[in-house]
Amino acid sequence: MNLSELRPADGAKQNDNFRRGRGHGSGNGKTAGKGHKGQKARSGAPRPGFEGGQMPLYRRLPKRGFKNINTKEIIALNVSDLNRYEDGAEVTIESLMDIGLISHPKDGVKILGNGELTKRLDVKVNAYSESAKTKIEALGGKAEVI
Repeated sequence: MNLSELRPADGAKQNDNFRRGRGHGSGNGKTAGKGHKGQKARSGAPRPGFEGGQMPLYRRLPKRGFKNINTKEIIALNVSDLNRYEDGAEVTIESLMDIGLISHPKDGVKILGNGELTKRLDVKVNAYSESAKTKIEALGGKAEVI
């Protein structure tokens, strides 16, 4: 199975332009698929998650964690990933997207020092680790912060 072959299960998707309650001959007339009487058959039925006055599940469960609204999504790349470039090339965020190393930079790109770098590169990204900076500059390249 591939990602491109995924599709909803049979019967899971329903057409929303179905005409309900248009006579017995329509196959879904009279009660319009709502059954006979009861709270859900009438207008003003309760909202999703309502449990008839019982404390609903989403309120019975404890709150967990902390959502930091000021967080930044930094994409991390190792210096060994930069070996795809030719010797003397300039590495920018746009060129990283072109080569396919990153898909879309949210808040920035940081180069980390894992692996070995074998080519002299001029790198222009948002941040570097100390080891990454020394490895880039050891080969005569530049580690420029934008």
